[in-house]
Amino acid sequence: MTGDDGMQLAYYILLLVVIGGAMLFELSGRGGQALRQLMLWVVIFAGAILAADWYLQGDMLPRQQVLEGGRIEIPVGRDGHFRLTARLNGTDVRFIVDTGASTIALGPDDARRIGIDPAGLAYVGRAMTANGPVQTAPVTIEELAIGDILDRNVRAQVIGGDLDGSLLGMSYLRTFARVSFEGDLLVLER
Repeated sequence: MTGDDGMQLAYYILLLVVIGGAMLFELSGRGGQALRQLMLWVVIFAGAILAADWYLQGDMLPRQQVLEGGRIEIPVGRDGHFRLTARLNGTDVRFIVDTGASTIALGPDDARRIGIDPAGLAYVGRAMTANGPVQTAPVTIEELAIGDILDRNVRAQVIGGDLDGSLLGMSYLRTFARVSFEGDLLVLER
C-alpha cells in the first residue's frame, strides 16, 4: 500500500465514523428500525466508494509497460481505447493510440504544456476528424520518450480545434518494427 492509498483509506474510515456516529446519535432509542437504516446507509456508502474507485481507476489504469528490447505493452482501457503516456520535451503527455490518425495530433493544451504556443503557429494544413475538418499546424517535438525509447525531432501536428488530449497516430507507430494485438494488449516493438 502506497502513502496515497493509506491516506485515502484513512479518509474513508474517518468519513464512515462521522456518518455512522451521526446516524447512531440520530436514531438512538428506535431499536430495530435504527439498525435497519444504519445497515442501509452502510451498503449505500460502500457502493458509492466502490463506484468512485472503479470510475477513477478507469481513468488512471491500466498503464503501459516498457519491457527490455524496446517492447511496449499497452492494456486496453475500460472504454476500449489504448492509452500511452510519453514524455515530450520533458513533460508527460497521455495519448490515445489511434491507428486511424495519420500523424501525432497534439491538442492545444498538451502543446502548451510541452512549450509550444498554439497561438503563434501557422495553421496551414487541414485534417479530417470524426467531428469534421480541422486546421493543423506542423511542429517538431524535440524529444519524445517512452521508457528507454528516445526519438528526437519528431514531426507532429497541433490541432486548431477543440481536441481534448492528443492522438498517437501512424507516423509514429510506423517507427516500430511490429505493431500487433495480443488479446487485450497492444504491443509495440522496435
